[in-house]
Amino acid sequence: MSVFQLLLRVQEHDTAADRLRHRRRTLPELGELDAVEDSLANVESAMADAAQRLAEIARRERALEDTLATTEERIAEVERRMYSGVVSAPRELQAMQADHESLRRRRSSLEDEVLEVMGEREPVEAEVAAHEAERKRLDAEGSRLRGVVAEAQASIDADLVAEQSRRADAAAVIPADVAALYERLRARLDGIGAAPLVGVRCGGCHLTLPATEIDRIRREPPDALVSCDQCGRILVRP
Repeated sequence: MSVFQLLLRVQEHDTAADRLRHRRRTLPELGELDAVEDSLANVESAMADAAQRLAEIARRERALEDTLATTEERIAEVERRMYSGVVSAPRELQAMQADHESLRRRRSSLEDEVLEVMGEREPVEAEVAAHEAERKRLDAEGSRLRGVVAEAQASIDADLVAEQSRRADAAAVIPADVAALYERLRARLDGIGAAPLVGVRCGGCHLTLPATEIDRIRREPPDALVSCDQCGRILVRP
């Protein structure tokens, strides 16, 4: 096998390795994992918003309950004085009765407000619970996908190591100047530095070479380096 045929073998291994790297970067599960992580971030944001609303509702409920408890104490104090016999003046009793009625109305209003706030709390608590359930589901799905990705990447990495080992064996006898030119061409031409001459076409750019160029290449000795005059890749003759 000639040096240039070995170079073509190197190119085959490099192309296979490039495909493996591309496959590693573009595993479908990586896209799914990104989507799960985006969803998880959205759920956590929604949870934080709902938790904040729930905390505000709880604060309002405590404040109302404290006010209600104070009102209850005032009602009890007024009733104690009204029925203790200590106050006998009609005008003072009348004022106490008016205060008592006012406090009772205030208590009724506060009780309604407490019930209203409790009604606000229940759907928000349900919302928080739903977000928590969704977060658990997404966490589980993320863990599953990370496991699938890790397994797939490990398999690809093993294939890549084997491909690189075979590539090293083929590249061992390639002259340094040819190898350097090949690497420069690979870097510039989408990873393809050497290509077979297939009939009168370059296997890299797939363009037909002029008849005069084909004739010139055929007259070159087998160990001569020839290039495609269209794309510049090293051409490997059959």
